[in-house]
Amino acid sequence: MNKTGKVYLVGAGPGDPDLLTIRARNLVRGAEVLIYDRLVGINIIRQAPAGSEMIYVGKESSRHALPQDEINRLLVEKARQGKMVVRLKGGDPFLFGRGGEEAEYLKKNGIEFEVVPGISSALAAPAYAGIPVTHRDYTSTLTIITGHEKLDKTESSIPWRQIAPGRGTLVFLMGVENIALIASNLLQHGRSPDTPVALVRWGTLPHQKVLTGTLSDIVEQVRARDFKPPAVIVVGEVVKLREELRWFDNRPLFGQTIVVTRARNQASQMVSLLQELGANVVEFPTIAIRSLPVPNLVGYMKVIERYSWLTFTSVNGIREFLARLNELDFDIRDLKGPRVCAIGPATAAYAESLGLRVAAVPPEYRAEAVAGVLLAETEPGDMILLPRARGAREVLPDILRSRGRIVDELEIYEAVPESSISESDKRLLEQGQVDIITFTSSSTVKNLVSMLDPATVDRLRLQAKAACIGPITAKTAQEAGFQVGIVAEEFTVDGLVKSLLAGFRADRDRELPQ
Repeated sequence: MNKTGKVYLVGAGPGDPDLLTIRARNLVRGAEVLIYDRLVGINIIRQAPAGSEMIYVGKESSRHALPQDEINRLLVEKARQGKMVVRLKGGDPFLFGRGGEEAEYLKKNGIEFEVVPGISSALAAPAYAGIPVTHRDYTSTLTIITGHEKLDKTESSIPWRQIAPGRGTLVFLMGVENIALIASNLLQHGRSPDTPVALVRWGTLPHQKVLTGTLSDIVEQVRARDFKPPAVIVVGEVVKLREELRWFDNRPLFGQTIVVTRARNQASQMVSLLQELGANVVEFPTIAIRSLPVPNLVGYMKVIERYSWLTFTSVNGIREFLARLNELDFDIRDLKGPRVCAIGPATAAYAESLGLRVAAVPPEYRAEAVAGVLLAETEPGDMILLPRARGAREVLPDILRSRGRIVDELEIYEAVPESSISESDKRLLEQGQVDIITFTSSSTVKNLVSMLDPATVDRLRLQAKAACIGPITAKTAQEAGFQVGIVAEEFTVDGLVKSLLAGFRADRDRELPQ
């Protein structure tokens, strides 16, 4: 007899993947079946295993992917197949999430279940808008209310007479479409027309929007701004604190959608830096690193002591070179003899983190600067070993050879177009909803152009600025027709982010009235 599975009723939080609890994250990553709602973010869903069964059961106003009774039956059916079922809900499963009904149905049908609380948008969205729902100087009470009552109900289940008077904070969930009814009932039952109101749309996410007003004018503001759900409605004096305490949408890159085109295994540092500064980051890796065999590597290693310099032009060069050595049962200790030259501080830092002592870092990330350092440190006839990418520019070896140095190039990897791309991210680029595209090498430029249809590339050329590491990448981007607005003075990820910040501040200052 098959063993019955288990259902986990999991709160996915308000949307930001970083606000997912550790327990919830672990369950999502181990799910055999993931049954999820509309407000669960795509970056949370992506954490599920590649082979898991994904079932969308989201509900929108007047449109349900699956009625609740069928969702209940689905949970039981999948559990009886012996599956680990994760029922993923936005916010907290027991706060207007119908998790209680699902738990009752599971219990009635003999299915084991567990409830994993989540951070509710009732608390998180106001916090990200700079609004504390309680504050000793304003109120010590908080009431969380559904805003999703049907307009045609003959009698409301909300005790308006009790909640409207006084100064306590009221938070309505799923209430934007009923904002007129909510405001009318609060005014009718004693709340002052001057009471501050805030609507927080897509709270905790990079495209969060906040609309503020009072009970007397908020309905007109919602109509005038065409403010759509999903949003949390906050009513109370604490809304006055927003201008003083707002932090999330005050970050320097907030509101900017920035595309990162680096290889997937190299993008994390850049993505984290940009997200910390408030940007909405779209990961669109345009290159993948493919290892290449080096048939004569053993021969080079047998005479490694003859080389004066071992020169690395990238982190990938170091990683792939050492990987080839390990495959042949060599390691760093066998690199006796040559001194190490690393192009750029990031490459140097990576080399030293692995135990390589870096003897030279050229002042500029350019072939001419590298050649200058190596020529100053060598004599004609000296040997230089250069592990690098297939198709790399020949400027460096050509300069060195023209001055009598012996350069052995090892093609140990190649940058190829990335084949695994998120369709949702691709649609974002196709719709032109991008402010800045970052390019970290000429390959990222060329591959982006080859991976997208011509109409999308034309749209990006017109609507988005290009931010490039170094003049060579910038030249490639310009030749491809992009508007290069930013070129990093320091040819590193940190340098590019600093240049982005400086450029954004300069643009903002120009827009301010003089």
